Amino acid sequence: MFWPMFAVAVGFLGLAVLGVLAVRVFLEAQRLGRQVADSARRINRAAEDLERAAASTARAVDAL
Repeated sequence: MFWPMFAVAVGFLGLAVLGVLAVRVFLEAQRLGRQVADSARRINRAAEDLERAAASTARAVDAL
């Protein structure tokens, strides 16, 4: 009777560990998603700055 109870307890412990790991993975995936979104915003902002600088340079070259 001891071994079946032990097996059930170990099974529940394993499920608890898997649950904790699943929560950690979910939280890290959310954090990664936020970082990716932030990086995309920064890249877009840099691309807009570059586009404005290129337009300004083109106007300056045309003025010569």
